[in-house]
Amino acid sequence: MSQIADSVVSPLSSFDYSFQPGQKDEVFSEKGEIKPHWVYLLESLKELGAEAFREREAKALRILRDDGATYNIYNDSLVPNKVWELDLVPSLISSEEWGGIESGLLERAELFNLLLKDIYGPRDLIRLGVIPPEALLCHRGFLRACQGIMLSGNHQLINHAVDLMRGDDGKMWVLTDRTQSPSGAGYALENRTVMSRIFPSLFRDSHVHRLANYFQRLRTKLTTLAPNQDDPRVVVLTPGAHNETYFEHAYLANYLGFHLVQSGDLVVRNGFVWMKSFDGISRVDVILRRVDDSFCDPVELRGDSQLGVPGLLEVARAGRVVIANPLGSGILENPVFLSYLPAIAKALLGRELRLNTVPT
Repeated sequence: MSQIADSVVSPLSSFDYSFQPGQKDEVFSEKGEIKPHWVYLLESLKELGAEAFREREAKALRILRDDGATYNIYNDSLVPNKVWELDLVPSLISSEEWGGIESGLLERAELFNLLLKDIYGPRDLIRLGVIPPEALLCHRGFLRACQGIMLSGNHQLINHAVDLMRGDDGKMWVLTDRTQSPSGAGYALENRTVMSRIFPSLFRDSHVHRLANYFQRLRTKLTTLAPNQDDPRVVVLTPGAHNETYFEHAYLANYLGFHLVQSGDLVVRNGFVWMKSFDGISRVDVILRRVDDSFCDPVELRGDSQLGVPGLLEVARAGRVVIANPLGSGILENPVFLSYLPAIAKALLGRELRLNTVPT
């Protein structure tokens, strides 16, 4: 569990956490028994002791500061770069429960991928009356200029993030979907890295599911999407150092081995996107963007944007550069769609979704 703060604090520093009858609890069962997947962690922390735990908290804060892990708060002139807070008592999910959640997330990602293809393709859902035209055409996230622009292969939505909450029924519910340029993966990786240094034995013996597979698959997917397979070049497009998640942009670019660029580093010439450097210009094949849809091209989208690349959309339309996630995918964040999601799922998947969505 992570949030924004100047220091690292733990809710269990005194280790006096106890069961409260009648309240929903992640640690205790309804019978007041510690859930099996929490036993080893809590026993290890109690054995460590409060004083030693506070020393680990201080060490974690030093690591985060040394790594430059920050979350920039807009309009906060007093503390523009707040240290990313890592709670050393994590929120645990058992492998058994996560298996069901993971299946539901994969299913949801496939549904939103099919929905995106229909929105900028045939729009069968409107034609069949599954969703009203105004849910799509009247939303600012719908970009008519992106009609017909498709990535090669079956998957258009490369990254899909979901906010989850525990409902009164004890199950995980979906709060919202993030489809433009989802953030969080880099912070999760930083969290894991710090935890493995603070509690090496505890982290190892807990058999935590690794994140490396996600990043390996992301890197492979992006490079295979490149129009130029001889020497594909992938870049991470960031709004700049003042963006609230800039640390993550730089962290991911370094971890994945991609160039981190801003709009001024890119230029469109002769129908291609090029990256400028001291050695000249190099062709760009794939852009992993952290810039919102409408800011990516001041020529065809938002004219006052200084964060985008003039002419970018035309190059994408010609299939000479791949943008992930595709421009226009922000329409999927329209909360109106959540009201029609059961009908959309039946139309596109032929079944109901495993994960329920919080009503809007």
